[in-house]
Order: sequence, then structure tokens, then C-alpha cells
Amino acid sequence: MAGLLAAALTASLAAGCATSDGLRDDGRSLGRPPSPGESESRANGASVLAVKIDNVRAARPQTGLNAADIVYVEQVEAGLSRLMAVYAQKLPPVIGPVRSARESDLELLGQFDRPTLAFSGAQGKLLPLIDRAPLRAEPPEKATGAYFRGKVRPSPHNLYLRPGRLMPSAPGTSALTTDFRFGAAPEGGKPETSRTVRFPAARFTFTWSESQGRWLVAMDGTSATTTDGGRLAAGTVVVQYVKVRKSDFHDSAGNYTPYTETVGSGRAKVLRDGRAYDVNWKRPKATDGTRFTTDDGKPVNFQHGQVWVVFAKAS
Repeated sequence: MAGLLAAALTASLAAGCATSDGLRDDGRSLGRPPSPGESESRANGASVLAVKIDNVRAARPQTGLNAADIVYVEQVEAGLSRLMAVYAQKLPPVIGPVRSARESDLELLGQFDRPTLAFSGAQGKLLPLIDRAPLRAEPPEKATGAYFRGKVRPSPHNLYLRPGRLMPSAPGTSALTTDFRFGAAPEGGKPETSRTVRFPAARFTFTWSESQGRWLVAMDGTSATTTDGGRLAAGTVVVQYVKVRKSDFHDSAGNYTPYTETVGSGRAKVLRDGRAYDVNWKRPKATDGTRFTTDDGKPVNFQHGQVWVVFAKAS
């Protein structure tokens, strides 16, 4: 059944990409596409594209996630998870399903120079904060021509983004102002073939594949795939232990949104090349990237390829 659903969704998305205008639910855009001038103005500054991606079971498999440079995993209401995918080197034709933003996203995105944030909705009191944040907010009501509804899944798990409608090209690696370092593996570490991170109502498992030289991703006990790129696999996985507190915002059911504090310092576990490294992380202020170092202060290099950062609650 999962395979049939993925095949059907792939066909639906491909059909949508072949046309430029149309009606909701036929795989085409929600409104008119922006003019070339509008697209260029949105792309000024050549910063990253960050997309909030749905991650409940009904939203899987996702589309375009394999093309992201970084995938951030955060806890949301009811102990579930949501993803923020950051794109700099490549813009896939379609990304989604797209869902709502959270307060802690603004702090996380402060490390980039005026990033473009693609999301669908937010808590009413949060919207003014998003408008004042140093980013380009591009929800469907503002960038109507960039979004469309797929036909395979029910709403709200069927909203997709055509990133080429927001920026004409990928900004490149210089836009990844995260302070991540890439290169040869650090000394030490311990052999590790699998690591599971648990949220109250979600879990992620990363399993080392020697043949692929990557950490294969599983969500809630099921292999994570995409409709357009096969199995999700990361070159580096960071389990970053952070303070998770209650924010001032809650959903319609009264579930308060967890606020993930990404400014500060703490411990982390870095997985690369089949080994696990205990490291320190430090991010002095929101406009800084995050530095990962060994106990003697040496920077920790990541493996080239997609990086997953899972924000786990510090004990």
C-alpha cells in the first residue's frame, strides 16, 4: 500500500510540475505564478530556503527532502515531530508537504542572512513575530503561485511548494552560515551502527550502512523514503541536547508548543563514518552558527553530504 501511495503521489506531482497554472487539487498552483521580476526580488541576498515539512505518518513519504543540505528535527505539540529542511546547493522541483511554523524557528533561522521561510500558517499571535523577523516569509497567501495541492492525500497533508517560484536558483554553499565544518574525521570516537532518538510521540533511528557510507534514516520504526529520491540517508547525524521548554503559544486543543532553545551551549553526539563522538556545542547568540568541538577545543569535522540535526531534550 505504501509503495502504491508513493507511486501515485509521484505521478501527481510530476503532472503538476508539467503545467504552470490551474485549480486547487489538480496538481497545479493555487494562483498565478509570480512574474520573473518578483522571483528575482525575492531571491536578492542569495540566502538559503528553509521549508517547514510535515512529518506525521499521513505526510510520509515526503517529497524533495533528499535534496536538502540540512534537515533539522524539532519537537512540536503532543510530543510529535516536525522537520525544517534547508536548501542551498540544490532546489528540487517540488518540496512537501508544507506545514506551519513555530516560535523557535525564528531563533534557529537567525544564523542565516535573511533566509526565505516557506511555511503554511502559524499560531495567530506568532504571525506578527514572523513578520518582524529578519527573514522573507513566503506562505501560500503571499506566494500563491508557488504552492499547489496534490490529489493523493487529504488536507492538510497535501500542500506542496515549487521552490523555483520563490527563487530562480540555489544560492550555493556560501549561504550555509552554520559554522559547520567538513573534512577528515576527528580522532577517537566509538564504533556505532545504530542510534535511536525518542520524542514523547515520535522516534528516529539512524543505522550505519557501510556499503553506502551513510546513516539510513527510519521514522517511528519504518524506513524513511521520499517520493522522488528513494531512501533518506545522512552523511552526518548530530544529536544535539538542548533545553526544551513550554512556549507562550498553543494549538486549538490546548497543547502548548515546545520551545527548542538553540542558543547557548551543551553536549552533543556526532555520528559519522560508523562512529559516535561525544562533543560540545556552543552558539553564543542567534546570529551565530553552532560550533561543535571536542573537549580540548578542536573543531569537529562533519562528513560531506546531508546533515541531520536532531534536537533532543537535555536531561
